[in-house]
Formats: sequence, C-alpha cells, structure tokens
Amino acid sequence: MAEIAAEGSAAAKKETPLTTVVAASAAGTAFEWYDFFVFGSLTQVISKTFFSALPPTAGYIAALGLFGAGFLFRPLGALVFGRIGDRLGRKGAFLVTVTLMGGATVAIGLLPSYAAIGIAAPMLLLLMRVIQGFALGGEYGGAAIYVAEHAPANARGRSTSWVQTSAALGLFGALIVILVTRLVVGALFGAEAFDAWGWRIPFLFSAGLLAISIWMRMKLSESPAFEKMKAEGQASKAPYKESFGHWPNLKIVLLALVAIMSAQGAVWYTAFFYTQTFMERFLKVPPETINTLMLSATAVSAIFYVVFGWLSDKIGRKPVMLFGMTLMLLAYFPGFHMLSQTLNPALAEAEQRTPVVVVADPADCSLQFDPVGKAQFVSSCDIAKSTLANAGVSYATEEGARGSAAFVRVGTNTVPSVSAAGLSPEVTKAVKGAVETRIKQALTQAGYPAKADVSRMNLLGAFGVLLVFVIAATALYGPIAACLVELFPTRIRYTALSLPYHIGTGWIGGFVPFTAFAIVAAVGNIYSGLWYPFAFTALSVVTCLFFLPETKGRPLDA
Repeated sequence: MAEIAAEGSAAAKKETPLTTVVAASAAGTAFEWYDFFVFGSLTQVISKTFFSALPPTAGYIAALGLFGAGFLFRPLGALVFGRIGDRLGRKGAFLVTVTLMGGATVAIGLLPSYAAIGIAAPMLLLLMRVIQGFALGGEYGGAAIYVAEHAPANARGRSTSWVQTSAALGLFGALIVILVTRLVVGALFGAEAFDAWGWRIPFLFSAGLLAISIWMRMKLSESPAFEKMKAEGQASKAPYKESFGHWPNLKIVLLALVAIMSAQGAVWYTAFFYTQTFMERFLKVPPETINTLMLSATAVSAIFYVVFGWLSDKIGRKPVMLFGMTLMLLAYFPGFHMLSQTLNPALAEAEQRTPVVVVADPADCSLQFDPVGKAQFVSSCDIAKSTLANAGVSYATEEGARGSAAFVRVGTNTVPSVSAAGLSPEVTKAVKGAVETRIKQALTQAGYPAKADVSRMNLLGAFGVLLVFVIAATALYGPIAACLVELFPTRIRYTALSLPYHIGTGWIGGFVPFTAFAIVAAVGNIYSGLWYPFAFTALSVVTCLFFLPETKGRPLDA
C-alpha cells in the first residue's frame, strides 16, 4: 500500500497544471504559426527575390503557389505525426514538429536569391516550405488534443480556444515584426533596403522563438488520457487502419472534413490572408496601412476565439460554428466590395463610371499562369490583359474578329495592343512597355488611380468590414478543437483528427490566395476569385446543418 501511495504521489507531482498545459501548448503553436505566416505576409518581396525571371503577375502567382505548397504537405505531416502521437505519445510528437518548423524558417532567411544561384533558389525555397508544411501538419492536432485531454468537460471549448488564439498571436507577431523591421530598416538604410535584404530579419528572428518553444515543451508531461490508455494496453497498434479502414471511423473523418474543415479553411484564410492580397494587388493600398489594419483585426480576433470557445461550452459547438460559416457566406461579396469603396473609392468610382473591356480573338488569349517560366505571353491579348491585371483593374472580355489584334476599350477611348511574337527579348520588352504606357495613360484619363489615395480612405469603415470577417472566422474556429477532439476516440484521435483538419486548412484554405488570385487573373474581375471560398463554405453550411451531431459534453474515453 505504501508503494502504491508513493507511486500515486509521484504521479500527482508529475501532472502538469492546466494553466501550464494551455500556456505551453498555445505559445509553442503561436511560434509555429509565426514561422508559417511570415512567408505569407512577405509574398510580394519573395516573388521579386526568388522569381525575378518571371513576369510580375506570374511571379506573384508562383510565390502564392509556394505559400500553398507548404499547406500541400500538411496532411502528410498529419499522418506521420498522428501515428507517432497515437502510438508513442502526444508530447514527443509536437516537440519534433516545433524543431522542424523553426529550423526551416531560419533557413529561408539565409537562402540566396535567384540572381545569385538561379533556379536552385526557388527549389531550395520550395524544400523549406515543404518541411514547414510537414511540421505544421503534426502540430495542431497534438496541441489541441493535449489541451482537451487535460481540460474538464465543461470548460473544454474555452480551454482549447487558446490553441486557436495561437494562430492569431502567430499572425500578429509576424505582422508586427515585419512592420517594425520595415520601418527601422527603411529609416536607417532607405526604403529599398527592406526588399533587398531586410525581409530576411523576420525569418532569422525565429531562431529565438525556436529556443523558447523547445524549452517550454520540454517542461510538459504526457496527456493523462493517453497515459491511462497506455497503462490499460489500449493504445492503437494500427491507427491508419482503425481511422480510415473502418467505416464508422472513416465516416466521422469525412464528416469532419466536409461539414467543418472545408468552411474553416475557406473562411479563415480569406479573412486573414486573401484580404491582404486583395488590398495590396488590386486596391493598391500601401503595405503599412495593410499591416495596421490586419494587426488591429488580428488583435481583436484573439479575444473572440476565447469568447466563442466559452460560448460553445454553454450552448453547443454546432450552433456557434454554423453561425460563423453562415455569416461569412453572406459577407464575402458585399464585404470585398465595401473594402474597395472604403480603401480606394476612386477605383470603385472609376469602375462604375468607366468600365474597361478587352476586345480580342479568343484564340489569341491564354491562361497566364506559368510558374516554371517557360511560356511567353506575347500575343496582343496577353499583353493587354497582363497590363490590366498588374494594374489591379477589372475588365470584361468581348470576342473580336478572328485573326485581329486585341484592343482595350476604356469608356469611349480605344487603345490598340500589339503582338510581340517572334521578336527578340529586347524588342519584346520595348513593345510591352509601349502598350502598357498607352493603357495606363487611358486609365489615368478615365480616373483610374495608380494607387490608393490615403487621404480618401475610410479606415474605420474598412476595419468594420474586417471585423465582420473576424467574427465569422473566430465563431467557426473557436470551438473547432473541442468539437474535433470530441468526435474521435482516444486511441486514434491524433491520426483521425489531424488528417481532415489539415486537408481543410492545408489544401482548401492554404490555396485560397493562390487560387483566388489566379481566377482573377484569368477572368478579369477582381471579385471573381471569391467564388472559390464561397463554394466550400456553402458546402459546409449545408452538411453541418443537416448531418453534424452536437458533441458538447461527450466523455473523451467514450
């Protein structure tokens, strides 16, 4: 009896307090999100550094594609670390993930540019993004499960919502480090210095965060639910087979993906990332203004994650999440139109007053996406459309006479385009420049602004739009960790939870900026890219409403 008492006393001493569990899990996850989001927030600079051989539009799309490439490998990380977490323990799995993530982020800050080593530069960058995505695939599931398995049933939503808050803290940290670096480097060395080398500092800053993350997570003990399961000999020996080879479990995996995670990926990455792309590329808002708006919105979001997590403990996970995805579904198109009206009213007025039309032979037009830089977009249609896309101007397309050269109609003004097919690179560049100059002159005469006028911005109105997006995203994301943990049994929870989560956020959400921007470049309407997140959100609203069960209060060992 004395030995048993001693063992019990030792176990009690080893058990980690809930506040420490939440703080260490959330902080470590926040550092990992910081690493991941620094890249997304510096896409414009990265496209110039690593894709300088591509035209501006193709280079920007390629950089967004690399941002998405990190997400592409998140499900693989979910499978690998999910198996480790379900068989060997939660703590060890996400200790490895934070080390991989931090190391890859620091390495990005040290990579040579395309100008220095050519094609090897974007290839190395791709490798680092793959490592980041692979590591992040094992991070979220481990942190969410670790906290949930420590938390009391009546506070599971509130406790796990701090893990969701870590995403906001990571994004906030990334934005503020970038903003401070941009201001300091610009003040000391000139505005061009940040684009030349200053962008590397936020990546290198991750080395200190990595050391803190490892130290914090080394202090944690294993999850009590996992320890109990392991002591009883109930740990899964084949988590893949149990998760995906048994229909009752596979059905829950599919339901989690379609009813929850499809909307989560679409809503969250539209609210916090595509808005940045939209404001920068189409509305021509200064980077400092974008950072200020996003910092404010992100700071507010940190509160709402906990509020909606707490609310889900009171009224249930399903109604809170359904409210969030429905609100965003209703806000997509009106919200982005309002961003145009509040941040660049001159552009919104010009589009209403003087629409732009490209008249071209359809055979003369191509889809301008070539991340490897092999294609030459030199037809008269391609030159005209690329000029308008780079200017962030919406345009309609009309079918022209077969075999005729394209022209751009700006109101009553007609600007002819010219083909550069078969010409030397030097002459092609000159031809493109001449067409671009004529089109931009016509746009200026029609009142289209080259950039947003800060004096005309309604920043409070723009923040109001972002606040609606934030409420929608946090209402959906706040209760998700608790809901997903409650859906799956302990023995396969890490594996079964992580895969649908990272397909939703990784494949659907991570490619929102890339896919939406590519759709805009192809179609010509700056709002057309919103149909991508809209479709996935609508799918989740229907399936969540009719098929998702309520999980609040479920015992985790059921």
